[in-house]
Amino acid sequence: MTTIKTLMNLSGRRALITGAAGGLGRVMSQTLAELGADLVLLDRPNTRLAELANELTDAWSVKTVIKHCDLEIQEQRKSLITEMSQEYKLDILINNAAFVGTSDLAGWAVPFAEQSIETWRRAMEVNLTAVFHLCQGMVPLLRASGQGCIINIGSIYGEFGPDWSLYEGTSMSNPAAYAASKGGLLQLTRWLATTLAPEIRVNAISPGGIARGQATEFVKRYEARTPLRRMATEDDFRGIVAFLASDMSLYMTGNNVSVNGGWGIW
Repeated sequence: MTTIKTLMNLSGRRALITGAAGGLGRVMSQTLAELGADLVLLDRPNTRLAELANELTDAWSVKTVIKHCDLEIQEQRKSLITEMSQEYKLDILINNAAFVGTSDLAGWAVPFAEQSIETWRRAMEVNLTAVFHLCQGMVPLLRASGQGCIINIGSIYGEFGPDWSLYEGTSMSNPAAYAASKGGLLQLTRWLATTLAPEIRVNAISPGGIARGQATEFVKRYEARTPLRRMATEDDFRGIVAFLASDMSLYMTGNNVSVNGGWGIW
């Protein structure tokens, strides 16, 4: 009899997680380490990956490798792919890193007429082009695994248009480039799923808004629009990551799993 414990066990598998130093990346890393996976933690230079790697090794006795790469830069991505191709194993690729900009970034959190081509290109490069590039480069390793899977991290704004009333009176915004890049990522997920099947499964997770100290006015309005009446926390994504990365989801590919508190059902 196949048991749930057996299906969830990732011992002997190896996962590459981009954006590992961020809040969601840390939770994904912790989750897969708890299930027994060895990890390749990737983020930009000068991020606190060593601290995370030590934490995971101490807690779960898994092997961790740190790699630094600015995914906005094609040459750095090429070097990463070359390094990974020389290594022995990869079973799971989680494309979590994202260009989200900041409110003070020129041409980003501004009215549509003022959004710049430069910030559009930067968002597309990280959120879509880099994912294409890494998936393409890692396919040989994932195919050789026999258990390969890719998880792409989308967004509710890859699925829905923005409600601008949420942002009134705040410095927050919802740039076209972010929405378009995440929408493109969801379609790339479906394209990859049919192209890489049956050897590699490809699925996406679309998070709802995660509480990260946003303006009080925004949070109140957002929660009022959400059936579960709260914003997400990083912990809300442990279950779905464990599910999609493990054999619990062996008969799933091409799916986008919305983890959003019910956002969009009204």
